[in-house]
Amino acid sequence: MSVKYLLSRVASVLVAVVFAFSLTATLAASQFEGTWNTQDTKGHPFKITLSADGEATGDRAEEGLIGTWKPEGDSAVINWDSGWVTKIVKEGDKFEKQAFEGDTSGTPTHSAEAQKQNM
Repeated sequence: MSVKYLLSRVASVLVAVVFAFSLTATLAASQFEGTWNTQDTKGHPFKITLSADGEATGDRAEEGLIGTWKPEGDSAVINWDSGWVTKIVKEGDKFEKQAFEGDTSGTPTHSAEAQKQNM
């Protein structure tokens, strides 16, 4: 086998691996993209919209929120411009919204059911 052939094979394998990872991330993200109905920390209605480009918007008590989001395992992690972090976590066949005042390593400040709107 020539070096040129081996390099060609290695490059082909790398392209396949990168494609597989990209496809997996896209599939994980797509389950979270869309609009979610949940509750804020005071129990009031809270609508969260997660866009394909990583933008997040929130509408609660006539207050608009702006942030970014990304998939992490079985959850979507939303970083709001206010410093709060929201997670939408898949638990079995349901989803839960978890709110954190900054650090997400501890117990959530608030949790509520999250339901994705059907388009």
